[in-house]
Amino acid sequence: MTKKDFKQPKCLVLVCFIVIVLCTVGYAAMEKVSANPKFCGSCHNMQSYCDTYTQGNLLAKKHADANVTCHDCHEPSMSQQMDEGFKFVTGNYTDPLPQYEYSNEQCLKCHDFNAVKAKTAKYGKENPHESEHAVGNTEPPQCYTCHSVHHKQSLKACTTCHGLEELKPDSSWEQ
Repeated sequence: MTKKDFKQPKCLVLVCFIVIVLCTVGYAAMEKVSANPKFCGSCHNMQSYCDTYTQGNLLAKKHADANVTCHDCHEPSMSQQMDEGFKFVTGNYTDPLPQYEYSNEQCLKCHDFNAVKAKTAKYGKENPHESEHAVGNTEPPQCYTCHSVHHKQSLKACTTCHGLEELKPDSSWEQ
């Protein structure tokens, strides 16, 4: 093609269309590939997070078993993904990563709070989802106060203020 050919409107429209199609296909492919935890673990300090997603008994593995992908909870924007890529290439990232503090609204997109309360009803008056601090009250604690997804077991956070011996964290606390 000559310069004259690119000045013709039909050719310019065709080139723009091809570029748009290629960008759309590339974006869709990147979205699918980047939702896989192996993708995250392959390029930066995410390996420990990927490990808890694929093995063990933490909430990350329970989410994986329920076919929840990384992007179902971590919804990065295109600019965030580009920033992460740039930080990886330049080596300018934090290790370990700061703890991700997800909102109650984010958890409640998938988890029905009434079902959660019913599941923990067996704890009676100590049911953490029925207490004065439970979701739905004026200032509820965030889900992450008790529930950790990647690096530790969930805990009975009531003991941080109340000191109740029967509520001390233990391995039997259900997530």
